[in-house]
Amino acid sequence: MTAMHAKIGDTVTFSKTVGESDVYMFAGLTGDLSQNHVDEQFMSHSIYGHRIAHGALMVGFMSTASTRMIEESLKKGIDSTPVSLGYDGVRFLKPVFFGDTVTVTYVIAEIEEERRRTLANIEIKNQNGDLVAVGKHITKWTLNVSQR
Repeated sequence: MTAMHAKIGDTVTFSKTVGESDVYMFAGLTGDLSQNHVDEQFMSHSIYGHRIAHGALMVGFMSTASTRMIEESLKKGIDSTPVSLGYDGVRFLKPVFFGDTVTVTYVIAEIEEERRRTLANIEIKNQNGDLVAVGKHITKWTLNVSQR
């Protein structure tokens, strides 16, 4: 067994059409009921013209992709417990509208064997290929209790 079965270039993707229910459930869960997300009339006067999805919802989709990468390592028989250490450099570059289909691409960019960490680059594009969000994710591949 090994601590992590990740190598530079390993990639996973996740796609989702962002529905009104996704945004409203997220708003209800987080309490973020900003007019940007829930008031079409208000947003009709903005440069966007329509309601937009929460940026934090896009970070949630980044998390889904990181989970898929962990699942790939678990299938290969890792003997560690991977945990997220966080996201860096998250930027929302363009709005995500209700009905947009976003695709998250998660790519292992660096491996720090001695620190048992991986760094991944994340891009989110809409159905038109427009880059709407980016970020970096750090995963720590912790030792299991039996290994200490």
